[in-house]
Amino acid sequence: MPDTLLEQHAEALRLFGARVRAVGDGQWDAPTPCTQWSVRDLVNHVTAEQLWIPPMVTEGRTVEEIGDAFSGDVLGEDPVGVWERAAAAAHAAFAAPGALDRTVRLSYGPAGGRAYCAEQTADCIVHAWDLARGIGGDDRLPAGLVEFALQEVLPYADGLAASGMFAAPLDVPAGADAQTRLLALVGRQG
Repeated sequence: MPDTLLEQHAEALRLFGARVRAVGDGQWDAPTPCTQWSVRDLVNHVTAEQLWIPPMVTEGRTVEEIGDAFSGDVLGEDPVGVWERAAAAAHAAFAAPGALDRTVRLSYGPAGGRAYCAEQTADCIVHAWDLARGIGGDDRLPAGLVEFALQEVLPYADGLAASGMFAAPLDVPAGADAQTRLLALVGRQG
């Protein structure tokens, strides 16, 4: 397991990025476990999330100030390139001196930079699984990242479905491994 939050964030970005690079030309419209999203929609969502990070963390801008700058299709004609640039800029923003100690003004209120980075890391981990499923790739997640995401998600598990952004949690079979438990918490059948 990576030693620091920034290392975990970098590993989660690499994991998702490897799956983005594995998307075949004919797979961008394929369905994903996120029932409302195709592969392209899913990659667009995670990429847009990365695009929000530099202005919010580095510049201290609010959701209202950024407005709809990252709404709609952010991928254009070069989804892989846009993802890679967005991921690099997001990681650089979190890695800047003092960034994890800043307060970031998110849509649901102020949060510490460390909490925002952890939230984005867990989101990337889960969506890497979604993307792997969407393209028929290897959906095994690294054990250290699964444990990290479990620790991030567990405190909020009861409210995730109520947020409207997650399916209802699923029952976890006795003796289930960590990945199966994580996926069940976020409404996915592993």
